[in-house]
Amino acid sequence: MSHAYSLIRETFPGKSTFSVDDIPVLSGKVIIVTGANTGVGKETVKALLAHNAKVYIAVRSQEKAEEAIKDLREETGKDAHFLKLDLADLKSIEAAVKTFTRQGPTTVSHQEKELHVLYNNAGVMGPPIDQVTAQGYDLQFGVHVLGPFSLTKLLLPTLIATAKSSPDGKVRVINTSSSLHLLGNLNYNKLKDGPARRKSSSLLLYCQSKYATVILSSELARRYGDQRIVSVCLNPGTLHSDLQRHLNKVQYAILNLILYPTPFGALSGLWAGTSVDGANLNGKYVVPWARLGSPRANAQAPATGEKLWEWMEEQIHSTLTAKES
Repeated sequence: MSHAYSLIRETFPGKSTFSVDDIPVLSGKVIIVTGANTGVGKETVKALLAHNAKVYIAVRSQEKAEEAIKDLREETGKDAHFLKLDLADLKSIEAAVKTFTRQGPTTVSHQEKELHVLYNNAGVMGPPIDQVTAQGYDLQFGVHVLGPFSLTKLLLPTLIATAKSSPDGKVRVINTSSSLHLLGNLNYNKLKDGPARRKSSSLLLYCQSKYATVILSSELARRYGDQRIVSVCLNPGTLHSDLQRHLNKVQYAILNLILYPTPFGALSGLWAGTSVDGANLNGKYVVPWARLGSPRANAQAPATGEKLWEWMEEQIHSTLTAKES
């Protein structure tokens, strides 16, 4: 299947056969959704709360989280929980996991011993080129790839333990990519700030980050599928959301011609994260609306995944080592 055909098919999907009404009762399920104070993340939390899940909104701003929690309470009658998390800072991610599992000072009401679904949903698109993470990585790469990788790795013990006691014997990690991963390439010289990165465009760096998301989601599936972790990558669709806040007027005007309502974007993730079918999607790529798609073939190549995984581990290790020294 050509990249052009895949882009068209994912941009103009047919009617969904899955709806939020198809979500099963989620009582007893503990779920984290990153970037959930707005957009697709907020719509995802809304649906999960409506079906009795215990949901953590993992974002940087407590004020914005509390506004979202208030809105969701009014809409669902249920309370989400705030988890402070900055995906552009590896140290913040480590602190968030300690808070969630109560290994350190925390405002969480009690220790969470289980985690059934992790939605790596947070995103940023087209920020100014001078914006980088706390450790100097490209901001889009940090928020979409390195940050979620670190978060997932640190939560693996909890996920694996949960899978052993879960009724269906599986837990799920849902990773948000984009149809634009089809236009991405991985240039290690552009992952951290420097001359090569500065000469690139913010849009190409976005495509690169979403391509890398597919690579790591596939590698997670290979490495931990036998421990009953279901790793799914998805394209939520072209949607009205805060994701486009950094685009200029011309870029937004063009994109606006093909944007769908935000709630549509939650469907694929909810299908992958809650349905019976979703438990069998390890290593798969999901497209609008709640159906299987085909990512770039080389994004799922084992050699590509192993190289990026090991590079990411080195980056995180060097950051934590620097903190301790």
